[in-house]
Amino acid sequence: MYHNSSQKKYWIFDNEASLERQRFEANQKFRSKIMASGKPYSDSLFLDPREEMVLFRHYEKRLLDFCAIFKPAMPKSVVGTAAMYFRRFYLNNSLMEYHPRIIMLTCTYLACKVDEFNVSSTQFVGNLQDTPAGQEKVLEQILEFELLLIQQLNFHLVVHTPYRPMEGFLIDLKTRYPMLENPEVLRKSADDFLNLATMTDAGLLASPSQIALTAVLSSASRAGLNMESYLADCMGLKEDKETMSKLMETMRRVKHVTKKYELPKLEEVCVCKQKLERIHAEFSSTNLKRKRGGYEEEHDVIKKPLVTEEEVWTDEDLDAL
Repeated sequence: MYHNSSQKKYWIFDNEASLERQRFEANQKFRSKIMASGKPYSDSLFLDPREEMVLFRHYEKRLLDFCAIFKPAMPKSVVGTAAMYFRRFYLNNSLMEYHPRIIMLTCTYLACKVDEFNVSSTQFVGNLQDTPAGQEKVLEQILEFELLLIQQLNFHLVVHTPYRPMEGFLIDLKTRYPMLENPEVLRKSADDFLNLATMTDAGLLASPSQIALTAVLSSASRAGLNMESYLADCMGLKEDKETMSKLMETMRRVKHVTKKYELPKLEEVCVCKQKLERIHAEFSSTNLKRKRGGYEEEHDVIKKPLVTEEEVWTDEDLDAL
């Protein structure tokens, strides 16, 4: 149940400012780690938090595109879990330290396992537009980063998504709210809202049921329907002014983060990507230790770059998405 979950206890935040602060700290932590090596680097070499967000949104969209064309068809709950893993991981880590190209696939692979979407590892990488040898190399990298991902998620792997609560609200409308003749008319727009909310911080600011309710009410509003009486009567909030006020405030926050969402412009993505590739090329050969399996001892660390010259795997391998 959500109310007893690690999601509610550890992964719901008070406001957007606290999320921005954590991302800023992750950015600064990576810079400090590099500067501690003693070699002077220009500040312009690094990505700033805004540039990291440009790339984060780009790769998050690639993750969702990959899930959308995945064969066999991937359930929405798996997609939502993968996207949330990706968002949680980069709340405390910099894209400059861990390349999002492999993290996005690792998040998706782990989500398939946790949500019991039974596909083999070979089936999974078979969805990549690459040669069998290339797919095998990608799988090796996914498996290499899997435990790191689990650790960075603090082993909190169960993600409650808003898709099931939305179905619950539609059923409730059909059975207890006769004022709405056909609740199914709300489904398409509500689904679109949830898909957009997946690409925002909504899941870090509100519960799945609050996001789902926002989607349903937003859909009703678009259709010119007023459903305030549903909140007051069917949800028993008519006399509970305080709870109603808090719920309305949370729903306003969810609508705000979805309304302001924009995909980054292609030109901006290209510039930031070039910068990111330079950073990974520059620091892949430093003595920074990439954690693998939770070990930091010298002999337990894989020192090869994420992608070496001999096994180049780039965004072009995902271009069919």
